[in-house]
Amino acid sequence: MAPKLSSTLLRRPCLSSSPLSSTHIPSGPSSSLPAATNQVRHATFVPRSRRPYTFTQLIQLTDGSTYTQRTTSPAAIFRSTKDTRNHALWQPSDPSLRNVEVDEAGKLAAFRARFGRGWDVDAAATDAELQGEVEGKEKEERQEQEMDYDTFADLISGYAGREGEKKSGGGLSAKEQARLDKKKK
Repeated sequence: MAPKLSSTLLRRPCLSSSPLSSTHIPSGPSSSLPAATNQVRHATFVPRSRRPYTFTQLIQLTDGSTYTQRTTSPAAIFRSTKDTRNHALWQPSDPSLRNVEVDEAGKLAAFRARFGRGWDVDAAATDAELQGEVEGKEKEERQEQEMDYDTFADLISGYAGREGEKKSGGGLSAKEQARLDKKKK
């Protein structure tokens, strides 16, 4: 049978020169507990700088001009797509920036083909004034044709008058049609 190990060998090594010393002095009242409950590991503190590192970055504007700037982004070059050189907010007099309705996919043209241009009467009027093709009387007639109702209230009252009239057989709801069928029987 193997000799029994002493309890001093199961503990953490002490600072004494001989590990099998019988003169081991306990370091405190908790030394009588097993070694697993004595072990405590705290998180280690990693010192970090208070301010993040800043890189030198070259900013390239849309017109090709460049300038350098210190930033936290590690990218060496930043090419902007919208800046003060090509935005209508910063260049209101530039005529090339006024075209807001860029229709690359054709969705705006499809919308106008389906629903017409009645919703942007003001844009049609300003185009006509700029071109100078339409005289005063013809312009008024065209505006009346495009916009049948002067106000929103006229539009609503037009629909309200239609609802008060008796509907023909084709425009009845399923409920009203069922009532008429019951009366006929």
